[in-house]
Amino acid sequence: MILNPIDLISVILIGIGLSMDAFAVAVAKCASNNRINIFEAMKMPIAFGFFQALMPVIGFFAGSIFHGYISSYDHWAAFFILFFIGAKMIIESGKKDKKIECTGENRSEKERISFPTLFALAIATSIDALAVGISFAFLQIEIFLAAIIIGAITFTIVLLGVFIGKRFGKILGKRAELFGGIILIAIGIKILLEHLL
Repeated sequence: MILNPIDLISVILIGIGLSMDAFAVAVAKCASNNRINIFEAMKMPIAFGFFQALMPVIGFFAGSIFHGYISSYDHWAAFFILFFIGAKMIIESGKKDKKIECTGENRSEKERISFPTLFALAIATSIDALAVGISFAFLQIEIFLAAIIIGAITFTIVLLGVFIGKRFGKILGKRAELFGGIILIAIGIKILLEHLL
């Protein structure tokens, strides 16, 4: 099944909208760790794009059965995940340990994005896509094609966010982790307020 032009435009716009939180997170996270290598940086677009594509499919097949439960808790889950990671970044921004920074082993560890952090960020920024998938079920939109488009858009936009974040990180220096943490908390609050209000 092929999307008609109106549905295609709608899916593209939805994909752009859904990827904005992921974009902001990528900028914030990479700004706080601008020495990250290109291999590590590619993990974010891949993970965010994958989950942004997967969530609408899950939502589509879940349908209206779990809609009440999902809509009651998804925003709280996203808020607490982003708040926790953001607070952790803010606390770490205040720590100064020159010995650790100078050692090769710890330095390489700092340049890595841990799997738990990456997974949590990808889930938190793709929860809205779950609700979108549920709405797609009612609109009878071809879910697999829509999911591929949304995932591809997210991958591209997050990749852009990674490079912007690395650029800002070089300019901001040690303040980047503080700013990054504040941004993550702000995104969490935004998601929470959007659902509560």
